[in-house]
Order: sequence, then C-alpha cells, then structure tokens
Amino acid sequence: MTRTTRRSLLAAGAAAFALPALLASPAGAVTPAEIKARGKIIVGIQGDNPPWGFVTSAGKQDGLDADIATLFAKDLGVAVEFVPLEVNNRIPALTTGRVDVLFATMAMLPERAKAVQFSKPYVANTIVFIGPKKDNITSNEDMGRYTIAVAKGAAQDTQVTKNAPAGTVIRRYDGDAPSIQALVSGQVQAIGGNIFYMQRIEQGRPGEFENKLEFQNLYNGACTRLGEKEINAALNAFIDKIKANGELQKVYDKWMKVPVHKFPDSLEGVSFTAN
Repeated sequence: MTRTTRRSLLAAGAAAFALPALLASPAGAVTPAEIKARGKIIVGIQGDNPPWGFVTSAGKQDGLDADIATLFAKDLGVAVEFVPLEVNNRIPALTTGRVDVLFATMAMLPERAKAVQFSKPYVANTIVFIGPKKDNITSNEDMGRYTIAVAKGAAQDTQVTKNAPAGTVIRRYDGDAPSIQALVSGQVQAIGGNIFYMQRIEQGRPGEFENKLEFQNLYNGACTRLGEKEINAALNAFIDKIKANGELQKVYDKWMKVPVHKFPDSLEGVSFTAN
C-alpha cells in the first residue's frame, strides 16, 4: 500500500467516524445573536390545526401561533421560516435542532417541562369533550357510551383517558386533523378536543355536535431547548412587551374574539425561566 493510499484511507475513516457526531449535533441556533447572524428564525408550528396553525390554500402558514411567531421574528429583526409539525413530532423537532423554537399550541404541562423550556404563557385554551348535540351528556360516566377520537399524545388524549370510565373505546390518531376527520366521517361518535374544534366540525357536520364537558383550562407557551437561557429571556421579554403594547390583544381579536386572558405568574411543575 502506498503512502498516498494509506493517507486517503485514514482520512476517509476519520470522516466516517466524525459523520455520526455531526448528524447527531443540534442544527438549530441556541441564542438570539446566532439567529440574528443567520437572518432568520426557524419556528415549529402545527400544520393543520386552525385557528392555531395551518397552511392556507395559497401555501402560506397562518393562524394565531403564526402571527405571534411573526411578531417575535420582527422583534428580533429577522425573517421567519415555519416548519409545520404534527402533535407527536413537536418536541423531537425542537430537541434534535430541526427548529429553534416552538409556537405550536404547546400546553404548559409538568411532564413536558421535563423535556423543553417553556416561556411565559401567551394564550389560553380549554380541553373539552364533544359529543352529539341530541344526546344528554352531563358526566364523565356518560362518555363510556361512545367511541372517542383523540390526537395521540395531546392534552385531550390525557384528559379523555383520565376521565373516561374503564372500558371506554378511545381511538388515538396522529394529530388534530385526523381525529376530527374520524368524527366527521363517522368512524367515531365523539371526540376529545379544544374549544376551537367545533369551528371545524361544523364545516363537515353542521348542527350535529357540541361541547359537552370541560376537563381542563390550559395555558400555552413558546418552547425552547432546556438550558438555553438567552432565547428564553428574549421570549419572555417579547411576551411582556406584546401584552403591554396591545399587539397580543390584536391577535386575540383576530383569532379568538375575546379579551386577553389573565395569565398566572407561576404554574406548578412548570418554570418560565431557564436555569
């Protein structure tokens, strides 16, 4: 073997050894300074869950979370690039560095706070049970009469599983849109969702369903990776700013048509500040 060949093989081996490390390392920016240097922020958002996040017929990402993320990008002085995500791949997309931040209908739950860093809350939501309007549904026990759709791994999955009586048939789908489609198409008779599901259900089955039970009031926050103090601080300062200057109310007026909620100063098991 010649010296040149030996050097080539050693170089190829070193490159092959280094490749897995390169592939495994987070690709996303970790500080506002890095985002500004890049000139854009990459935002994970739900792709088919109006009014939170959805893609229009023109191919544009829109919705409440999209508007908030666009305001944050403007605050940083950069462009925004959206990556539409399903419920189950929101956190993996963030922790593997595919996106810089999540504005993705992320309910602020203690178990999630072990994997991601939440900002202060910027919007509120309510998890509900939706059933046939003609049926009398007044208690959790009544849920046992139905086959129920939920978005797998979402807050509604947790609440339906927790509150439905033993033996209830619960079908778990990969996201909000598939679970709603299951109800509209008659695959299931009821669904666990949030307060905005009815807008979409009405389009497919007008007048047939309504919110029957309320399980949980939730607050949504933006998410970054654990330990990223600078971008977490930037998000919190931004949220304080849009609450104070009326920009958040404008987003509420557009998508929710209610006053901005009164947000808690703390939530048990969820820190708003990176350590």
